[in-house]
Amino acid sequence: MSKTVVVGAGQAAASLVARLRGKGYEGTITLIGDEPSPPYQRPPLSKAYLLGDMALERLFLRPETFYGENGIDLRVSTTVTGIDRENRRVLTAQTAHDYDNLVLCTGSVPRHLPASIGGDLAGVHVVRTLKDVDDMAPSFRAGARVLIIGGGYIGLEAAAVSAKLGLKVTLVEMADRILQRVAAPETSDFFRDLHMSHGVDLREGVGLSRLIGDDTVTGAELTDGSTLEADFVIVGVGIAPATALAEAAGIAIDNGIKTDARGQTSDPAIWAAGDCASFPLNGEQTRLESVGNAIDQAELVADNIMGAGRDYVVKPWFWSDQYDVKLQIAGLNAGYDRIVVREGDDTCSHWYYKGTTLLAIDAMNDPRGYMVGKRLIEAGKSPAPEAVADPETDLKSLLKA
Repeated sequence: MSKTVVVGAGQAAASLVARLRGKGYEGTITLIGDEPSPPYQRPPLSKAYLLGDMALERLFLRPETFYGENGIDLRVSTTVTGIDRENRRVLTAQTAHDYDNLVLCTGSVPRHLPASIGGDLAGVHVVRTLKDVDDMAPSFRAGARVLIIGGGYIGLEAAAVSAKLGLKVTLVEMADRILQRVAAPETSDFFRDLHMSHGVDLREGVGLSRLIGDDTVTGAELTDGSTLEADFVIVGVGIAPATALAEAAGIAIDNGIKTDARGQTSDPAIWAAGDCASFPLNGEQTRLESVGNAIDQAELVADNIMGAGRDYVVKPWFWSDQYDVKLQIAGLNAGYDRIVVREGDDTCSHWYYKGTTLLAIDAMNDPRGYMVGKRLIEAGKSPAPEAVADPETDLKSLLKA
C-alpha cells in the first residue's frame, strides 16, 4: 500500500490531504505538524481572531473529527528532526514514518528583529501562529501604545485592528511609502489616507535604529533621531520560506524549496507546496505567499501523486481586510508601466497595465471590478485602458469583447 507523509499542517497540507482522499487515494496518509492545533486559517489571526470576532474552532480548516473519519493520521505537537532520503523515512523525536511520497508543506517563518537592536525584548511580537496572537492579545488595551514596524499588509492589518480597539498606533516604514514592494503608489496613497483618517501616526521613509528597554520594551529610537514610548511592538517585516529541513536533506533550494512545474523537488519522491515552495514561471523560480497559491499548489501535487501529470497554471489572487475596506487583488503586477484608476461612488480599483496588456488589479470594496478583472487576466484578455477608466463602461461587457 502506498504511503504519503505530509510535513507541515497549514493551508497547503490540509488542502492536499483532503484532495487525496477526495480523489480516492487509498494509501496511508500521515500529516505531521509542530503546533498543538489541527490545521487552521492564518489570515483571520491578525484580524477577526485578534478582534475577538472569531472563536478558535472557527479557525480550523476542517473539524478535528475530519482527519480520523478520513483515515488521516494527524500528528500534532510533533517536530520533524530529519529526512532519511535513502530509506525514505521521516524522522521525529518519537518515531520514524516510512513514505513512498513525501510532501513538504513547511510554510514560512517571520523575520525577527536582531537581538542587537532589542529584538529579543519582552513585548516584541510577530504575527504568524496562533500562539503569537494569543501571546500579544492581552496587550490590546484601549489607550495602550503600540509601535508597528513595517508597512506591508501584515503591519497595516495589525494597525487597523489596534486602532479599532482604541490603541494609540504608530507605524514606521523604512521605504519611501507603505506597500512599496507589492503595490502601485496609487494603492499606497489610498491606504495611507485610510489609516491616517483612523488616527494612525504613519511615518514613511523612517526606519528603526533600536528598541529601548531593559528586559521589556519601553520605546524605540528611529533613524530620524526621534524617540517613541511604546507598551509593545509588532514586527511585520516579511517572511522567509521554511527550507531548513529540505536543505539539511540535500534538496535543491532556489527562492524556497525548488520544484518543477508538477511540484516535484530534486528528489522525485519528495514534493513541495505552499509558501515554502518555488515553481517555474517566466523563466524564474517564483514563490507566492497566499492562501490561493497554497490551495492550488497543494491540489496540483495531490493530483500528480495520483498520476495526473499536470503542470501548475498559476492564477494569483490575494486579499486584505483593513477597517471597513476589503482589498482584493488578482494577477501579478511585476513590470507594469501604467495604472488605470476606476472610481465609483463607494468603490475604487487600480488596473495594472504593461503597454496594452492587463497584468493585475487592486480592487477596494469593488467586488465586481475584482471578479471581472480576475476573469480577464485568467483568460488573457486586455480591454482598452480608456474603457476601464470610463465609469459609464459596463464592466461585464468587457468579458464579451
